[in-house]
Amino acid sequence: MEHQQENQGTNIPTANKVWFITGASRGFGRVWATAALERGDKVAATARNLSAIADLQEKYKENVLTLELDVTNYDQVAKTIRQAHEHFGRLDVVLNNAGYSLVATIEEATIDQVKAMYNTNIFGAVAVIQAALPILRKQGYGHILGTSSNLGHVVLPVIGYYSSSKWAFEAIHESLAAEVKSFGIKVTIIEPGAYATEFGSQASLKFADGLDVYTDFKAKFFEGLQHMERGNPEATPEAIFKVVDTENPPLRLSLGSHNLAWVRTAYAERIASWEEWKAVSNAAQG
Repeated sequence: MEHQQENQGTNIPTANKVWFITGASRGFGRVWATAALERGDKVAATARNLSAIADLQEKYKENVLTLELDVTNYDQVAKTIRQAHEHFGRLDVVLNNAGYSLVATIEEATIDQVKAMYNTNIFGAVAVIQAALPILRKQGYGHILGTSSNLGHVVLPVIGYYSSSKWAFEAIHESLAAEVKSFGIKVTIIEPGAYATEFGSQASLKFADGLDVYTDFKAKFFEGLQHMERGNPEATPEAIFKVVDTENPPLRLSLGSHNLAWVRTAYAERIASWEEWKAVSNAAQG
């Protein structure tokens, strides 16, 4: 075990960081965990199934601690955070990456399916944050990263519930950033666009039972997705490292070259609509 650093931001590590990563078995979690280990950092890698990350332990030995974690089990979240901290002596970067998408129109999904997705995407992330904050405050530093999506600003049909979870994710982290800044804790929301990860696999998607009235609409939607250009996830680690290594990281980091144009268009349309209805809005002030 390394010596725990109890400081107030005076000895913040600039190299060989200690990471805590949820959802490290696949997708960005796997890519970023591996990249961090390759550059000599230490990683507490978590996954619901330990066998999915056993190879990390075999390859990186003492630099990695693999832990079983289901983020919807809040007691397990708190226990796993403690284990990681006790093992490495500190936590520099806490990366909330676990999540999945519910594929359904708004009418098709059951309330229980929506709740289950929120339990992972939102409440699981909140549980990790709340468990880590006392440790980070005591250290006097730390960096919380949250894997959101470009869909935290724009919306697509058929995955509207997933988009809504990312809108909530964005709001929670933006509020968090203001609340913990005085403790020396930084927050960055990572917003990937479309990437060729396993996120589109069955393990990362859950489907509601379909209604016939939406069959044609969804067929056209999925056909359009097939032609969407996807980025290379292996090109992303350097961007993440730049964020965690800089003294003044951004609140938001977009990943991919298509995101900004899409967001800019969406916000321009919203502003135009608000402006068009400004007189009605102002009259409602009373």
